[in-house]
Amino acid sequence: MAMYALRLIILGLACCLPAISMAQQALPEATILAQEKRWTDAYKLRNISLMTSMLAEDFIITVEDGNIYGKMGYMAHTADTSTQVDVAEESELKVRMHGNVAVVTGAYHETGTSKGKRYEYRDRLTDVWMKIDGQWRLIAAQYSVPLAQ
Repeated sequence: MAMYALRLIILGLACCLPAISMAQQALPEATILAQEKRWTDAYKLRNISLMTSMLAEDFIITVEDGNIYGKMGYMAHTADTSTQVDVAEESELKVRMHGNVAVVTGAYHETGTSKGKRYEYRDRLTDVWMKIDGQWRLIAAQYSVPLAQ
């Protein structure tokens, strides 16, 4: 009887191992999606210290108007108080893992006021995250407005 119970336990554990393995594999994607939300919320709230802490030192971004910024340039651009972001939201996000690198693609919607004028962006985005010293850091980003159909 004890041998039968032991076999059942071993069989039960063997059946659970694939599920445990799949849960561990899903964890990086969930972490990256959480980082994306933190990043977007920090941008909307102009939380420069949080945004800076999430970026790699050699971070680079291309924004909707084609301008390219490094880490400090983008923080200065984001800190500009002549722009007020009302809505900043991402959707349709897909995460592709490649070892310690995650590539995120999706849609981005932003509305606000810049220098007294209303604006609205409906973009496509690509964000690239890399695990550096145990922390996920944003290393590159591209935001582009799709061509009109």
